[in-house]
Amino acid sequence: MLPRWDILPKEDLERLQAASYQVLERVGVRVPHVAVLERLAEAGATADLERQVVRLPERLVLWSLDRAGKEHILYGRDPGHRAHFAIGSALAMSSAGQFALVDPLNRTRRQPGRDDALRAIRLAQALPEIDVVGALAEPADTPVHGRDVVTHALLVRHSTKPVAGWIHNGASARWILEILAVVAGGREALAARPLTEGFVEPISPLQFRPEGLEILVTFAQWGLPVGFGPMVMAMTSGPATLAGTLALENAEVLAGIVISQVLRPGLPVTYWGIPHVVDPATAMISFGAPEQGIMAAVMAQIGRSYGLPVGVNVGLTDSKLPDAQAGLEKASTLYMGALAGATIFGHMGIAGADQGACLEQLVIDNAMMADLRRSLRGLSVTDDTLALDVIERIGIGGSFLGDMHTRQHYRQEISINRLSDRLPWESWVAGGSRDMLQRAAREAERLLSLPPAPSLPPEQENEIAALVDAALKELNAA
Repeated sequence: MLPRWDILPKEDLERLQAASYQVLERVGVRVPHVAVLERLAEAGATADLERQVVRLPERLVLWSLDRAGKEHILYGRDPGHRAHFAIGSALAMSSAGQFALVDPLNRTRRQPGRDDALRAIRLAQALPEIDVVGALAEPADTPVHGRDVVTHALLVRHSTKPVAGWIHNGASARWILEILAVVAGGREALAARPLTEGFVEPISPLQFRPEGLEILVTFAQWGLPVGFGPMVMAMTSGPATLAGTLALENAEVLAGIVISQVLRPGLPVTYWGIPHVVDPATAMISFGAPEQGIMAAVMAQIGRSYGLPVGVNVGLTDSKLPDAQAGLEKASTLYMGALAGATIFGHMGIAGADQGACLEQLVIDNAMMADLRRSLRGLSVTDDTLALDVIERIGIGGSFLGDMHTRQHYRQEISINRLSDRLPWESWVAGGSRDMLQRAAREAERLLSLPPAPSLPPEQENEIAALVDAALKELNAA
């Protein structure tokens, strides 16, 4: 594994962190949840119940960081699939869900249905570099209230890997965890071997949603890991300066960590540092700007300094299609985040800045992750790999191609990227002159033709179906 890159000198890192502490102590955050406010006040925060604002002293922030769980594992229902959230890991997750599905070959976009979500789940299940499976496309042919419950049921029924999905509120969270407990073997078994982690997104600047707090409370009650990921946008919900945006982003993540530890000390957390910039020419959020890589690298450095696993939004693009722009923006930001030591990269398979989901893009992103992991592995310098005896034996003008040393080492040393084109011109033409997008489309169809993930036992299938039906009735009763 390559050494990690610190983009900021130590004094700048500490100054940025100190600014975050000052924001929390002087300005505070809005926490629209009476019970949580009261718990924070008991822990030493200054709570204004009328305004629903709490100010967090630095000592409480540092206490929370000290107690937060620094690593955790998400498990698939297949014991062979697991995702270790810890410093030193490099994980990939397919998008938890987009509102549209992009067909890049025809340059069209439409609403996805349950069948589309199923195809996306099956594709992520088959892609070897995807560690955590998201539904990629939220099924619009299911009720809005409870769509997240339906999506999670699809995830655990059709993937044997750890899963990720958007959860809309505390009521949905309770149903979803009941479904996951069926697969895990009960509530205690789920806490011991979590299939997913909760995700709470503060609303910048400095606010939590009641729904997000309910999700947090529910996951804390179950003893399941949670991640905090505000999306401060430089120039709109954050200062125009990157340093100011990062100080605000860090403050909001820290506020979530404080709440989690006040609710349940030791609860494992993921530090999701996912700020963005707004393009001054269009006033649109940008996923592929160079500043995205810079800020991700800083957030990775901050999160690592706290000893926490870090998620960052890199490997993304503003391009609507898997094209040269997408390749440029995805690779440049992904490598910055990875070299800075981020743990997990989300979310693979997105077209543009949350403009939709794209199966072909997910296939390309899988190949990109394979290349990244090979790059992070670096090289080993030993007597065997220096191969002086081999060089002497082959001598001047010889060939190493058929040598036993080559046969012993080439698979570990040299990557084979079956999606990229490395053929001579004539062979490329003879094969149809396909570009990356066309090859990705063919690969997606090949993978989707493979046998699906093993089914759940019939009794679990029936129990999950009953839970989904009950959830939809309750959540749509109004």
